[in-house]
Amino acid sequence: MTTISAPSEPHRAVRWWLISVAALIALMVLVGGATRLTESGLSIVEWKPVTGSVPPLTETQWTEAFEAYKKIPQYRELNAGMSLSEFKEIFWWEWSHRLLGRFIGVAYLLPFLFFLWRGGLSGELKRRLWLLFGLGGLQGAVGWWMVASGLTERVEVSQYRLATHLLLALLIFAGIVWTVRRLADRPQIVAPARLRLTSALLLVVTLVQIYFGALVAGLRAGRAYNTWPQIDGAFIPSGERLLFETPWWRNMFDNVLTVQFEHRMTAYALFVLAALHAFDAVRSRAGSAASGALWLFAAVSVQALLGILTLLNQVPIGLALAHQAVAIVVLTLAVMQVERLASRQSVEAQPRAVPVGQTG
Repeated sequence: MTTISAPSEPHRAVRWWLISVAALIALMVLVGGATRLTESGLSIVEWKPVTGSVPPLTETQWTEAFEAYKKIPQYRELNAGMSLSEFKEIFWWEWSHRLLGRFIGVAYLLPFLFFLWRGGLSGELKRRLWLLFGLGGLQGAVGWWMVASGLTERVEVSQYRLATHLLLALLIFAGIVWTVRRLADRPQIVAPARLRLTSALLLVVTLVQIYFGALVAGLRAGRAYNTWPQIDGAFIPSGERLLFETPWWRNMFDNVLTVQFEHRMTAYALFVLAALHAFDAVRSRAGSAASGALWLFAAVSVQALLGILTLLNQVPIGLALAHQAVAIVVLTLAVMQVERLASRQSVEAQPRAVPVGQTG
């Protein structure tokens, strides 16, 4: 009988703290999605990390905030004549998004400092948690960098910066999910190397698909070409329509047709890959990895259906947010599947004998 190392019982309070932070990040992504869909993201034209947590409290302060918004191109070109009450509606979305970001920072930092003071974290875990905290601080700066792109010459934020902002948020989320999983005490799963490879590929394709989805949102590409399975009259549009900008690579980020087409094609690739991975995991009798693969395929299938319905209905906010929410579920399951099949070297690892072949 061969033995391997498996982690000791994790610190339960650390796990619940990280799960809570991950839930808050998922909520913030959805609030951010609603902010984008309601065109609210440019309603606050200043970045005040501390004092900005207090909204306008008097009529004079509301008027000042509204007058500041009137100076940017979005108001002049899209919302000229907007009333103060209409401005308040979009203001509250953006203010809530920013306030939630501040709250997440506090909800992460204060318990983290407490755990450091108690001395219950291993060296590797501390390094990982400091890295996640640093990425969180960077995310705040990226958020303002995104907003700033829409304050002078554009009527919306840059789709490049929007996609970067979303992807960084979900990378932090994925890092927390991975860390929580690494803290769990479970034995190594014995599975073919190809399952580890395809699970990692699934995670990469999921992140690429999320990035393309953010480009679609940034360009409002979901409100164009609202047919399926054809797009622009064909399953694969003509090259002249897909690649008319120069240099050619700009089409992948700026051409509405190309961006929506690559989002569709990546969705098909993700669906096929998830199906093949699930079939292989079940056939290989990979224990919990088989059930994990089936859950991942089910989530990808639901996500594909929601994507089609969102497109056909020209992006109603309810369907669009459901589509985004299930994307977070897909990412969570993809991270869990990669971790489940990865080598069990926990951030809190201590040797424990586990028979090879036992699943968990």
